[in-house]
Amino acid sequence: MQLSIGNWVEHGVDWLSTNADGLFQLLSKWIEHSVEAISSLFLIMPSYLFIVAAALLAFLLGRWSLTLLTAIGLLIIDWLGYWIPTMNTLALVIVSTVISIFIGIPLGIACGKFNRLSRLVKPILDFMQTMPAFVYLLPAVFLFGLGIVPGVIASIIFAVPPTIRLTELGIRQVPHDMIEAASAFGSTSMQTLWKVQLPVAMPTLMAGVNQTIMLTLSMVVIASMIGAQGIGTEVYRAVTMLKIGKGFEAGLSVVLLAIILDRFSQHSLKNRKTNKQGA
Repeated sequence: MQLSIGNWVEHGVDWLSTNADGLFQLLSKWIEHSVEAISSLFLIMPSYLFIVAAALLAFLLGRWSLTLLTAIGLLIIDWLGYWIPTMNTLALVIVSTVISIFIGIPLGIACGKFNRLSRLVKPILDFMQTMPAFVYLLPAVFLFGLGIVPGVIASIIFAVPPTIRLTELGIRQVPHDMIEAASAFGSTSMQTLWKVQLPVAMPTLMAGVNQTIMLTLSMVVIASMIGAQGIGTEVYRAVTMLKIGKGFEAGLSVVLLAIILDRFSQHSLKNRKTNKQGA
């Protein structure tokens, strides 16, 4: 006896393609227009102006080290000749991360409040995190075709679990006496969530967002195999043509972008902690 799970999956994807085609078309247009709008916004200004703006933002976060890292990293990317692909990749990462956050944080909060939902969601998250990343490309291509959209969809599926898990963890780590005190002062459940639970859980929640950003970037690079624009296309082209030097330069651009995004999210979290302590 042979268990043909693959046939069930194919039938499920076929059913979705037949019965939800209008929804997928609408979603596809929204994602594609969002990515193109953000990418155009980044590319409409000269590279040096974008670098100055990014360095100024880093300075406003209060870190000279972050300012220097941002300026030098982006300058190297520009000098290597990968500015346009990098901005396209950044647009993909932003859209994928924002959608992942909008899905992950509410679901993580719900899992933190309802044990049954948490027990139901955890095996799904385990599946999403352990399934090889390339597998997500297949149904995404079948439902959305080649290009930007399947890359974003695959990135969301691959990157959303850390936000859900760490949001739930942060909600569950809030001391019960703080929740009881808020209730004793007449706070509703929604007021308790916004004024007590979320502020206390914010460091853990932001750690999940940081991981989501990193996973999104890694998946966006892989998604170049199905036509997603960006620096991943340059990496894939260098690999297929056995151009070691070009592959290293494109890979270095990915590394620099990843480090900058990682440090930005980490310093944002540190500033939030500092502001809370000062308050």
